[in-house]
This record gives sequence, structure tokens and C-alpha cells, in this order.
Amino acid sequence: MARQGIVFVNDEEAGIISYQDSQYIFKYSDDYFNNTQKKAISVTLPKTQQEYQSKTLFPFFFNMLSEGVNRNLQCRQLQIDENDYFGLLLATGGTETIGAVSVKSI
Repeated sequence: MARQGIVFVNDEEAGIISYQDSQYIFKYSDDYFNNTQKKAISVTLPKTQQEYQSKTLFPFFFNMLSEGVNRNLQCRQLQIDENDYFGLLLATGGTETIGAVSVKSI
């Protein structure tokens, strides 16, 4: 069963990020991808293709996570394994982010 999150840019749905079968997938929504006025969510995930796959969490999303002591505290409070970066992203990406991009668990 896949774990998923909706990726928003300024509260507008831009795509879905998921983790299934040891694979991370980010896919731009059709509306966001086809709108030439909408910019890519990051330079590492350009709108030259609609779907990206990776064996590791995409660096853009990994960099949305807290670091060091703050990450340890969040993991303890939320009862998430410290190595479960995707779980931490889904748990904190909707409220604890800086910038225009947020991730909300489905």
C-alpha cells in the first residue's frame, strides 16, 4: 500500500508524492503540468516531464525536513522512526515548512 501526500504550491495542488515498493514517485497534476504559467516546484523537478521516480527521497523534499536536534524531537513526539524521512515529511510538511511548497498527507 502506497503512502501519499498532496504537494501544494501557495495552497494550489501541484502534484502527488508517494512511496511504494521502495520507490519514491512525484507526479505533477495534469492541470498544473499543462499550465505554462505555473513554474516547476524546484529546479531539480522541472516540468520537462510529468513524473519522476527515485530510490531515495528527492533532495528538494528531503531539504524541507528539519535537522539535528529538532528532527530528533519531532520524531520522538510524533513517534516516527528517525530514518523514516517520508513519514516525517507527511507529518510535518503541511505546517512546518518555509516557502511556498507544502505537503499534506492523504
